Amino acid sequence: MLIGVPKEIKVHEYRVGMTPSSVREAVTRGHAVIVETQAGAGIGATDDDYRKAGAEVVGSAAEVFKRAEMIVKVKEPQAVERKMLRDGQVLFTYLHLAPDPEQAQDLISSGAICIAYETVTSPSGGLPLLAPMSEVAGRLAVQAGARCLEKSAGGMGTLLGGVPGVAPARVLILGAGVVGTHAAQMAVGSGAQVVVIDRNADALRRIDAMFNGRAMTIFSNQDNIEREVQRADLVISGVLIPGAEAPKLITRAMLPKMKHGSVIVDVAIDQGGSVETSRPTTHAEPTYVIDNVVHYMVANMPGAVPRTSTYALNNATLPFTLALADKGWRKALHDDPHLKNGLNVAAGKVTYKAVAKALNLNYTPADAVIV
Repeated sequence: MLIGVPKEIKVHEYRVGMTPSSVREAVTRGHAVIVETQAGAGIGATDDDYRKAGAEVVGSAAEVFKRAEMIVKVKEPQAVERKMLRDGQVLFTYLHLAPDPEQAQDLISSGAICIAYETVTSPSGGLPLLAPMSEVAGRLAVQAGARCLEKSAGGMGTLLGGVPGVAPARVLILGAGVVGTHAAQMAVGSGAQVVVIDRNADALRRIDAMFNGRAMTIFSNQDNIEREVQRADLVISGVLIPGAEAPKLITRAMLPKMKHGSVIVDVAIDQGGSVETSRPTTHAEPTYVIDNVVHYMVANMPGAVPRTSTYALNNATLPFTLALADKGWRKALHDDPHLKNGLNVAAGKVTYKAVAKALNLNYTPADAVIV
């Protein structure tokens, strides 16, 4: 199969779909890879690195999209990229379609086979291609929140870990999944007061045991969320419903009751955000302020640390990329029900139920298009 790797064009996105090491693995398996020039510059990978791995380096994304049978990316295709997709071409990347009807319609119209990293599952029930970026985003959320708490960034001027004689910041983490766990690790390590809210009692027990009581755990209900949001200096939300729009846990009415200069970091922004006042921002302009509350809503947080993020992501995606290339998408999805769960749009049909429901579109089971 001919695999194409274009350069990412989302604002301040420096990751790349395949590293030179991943390209070498694909070439060794008998596949051809074309890579857009400078695609790996953000992770320190030169065009020569890709050539040494066996790739052909080409001068434009248009050539990559025109020639490749499968496109491997990181972020959802931007409007100009979606126009280059064609009928039957495989697209393997993050999509986050539930809050993005325009992208969904373009993918439907393209006739492409669109497989989303974020809905591929594992035998244990996890999301193996979302997990590495959730790990990065959870850790980054604490760094970003700490910066936003600084006065120059619009925050209240509080040091996350405090100093002797001065109380540290209080960090509220909504969700005890991958994002929440890694955020808690960073926040606890900084010396902050940490509160984790989740509706899964087993997840709360795991957090309690992991941090030996250094993170307070609270069951999720409306009263507890409202109370803790008002007490927090920094709120980090990592709630997720796979493939669906994120639930709105922080309402517009809560903001005036929050501390002036407090910060919300919404890691769920890719799926529409868990705050009623959430709207996507970029690394170029990451924040805005409503009711004296700083909103950090960057939709590609891991792009800030592209080397770490790209290699972590490739560790997870490469086996699936190779399966798609080795077998073709139909057989690969037929043989692996977990990869099949990644199929969101195919041949003009929406094949992921949560996406269809969120966008009020007709749903077609994946099996119906695989045959």
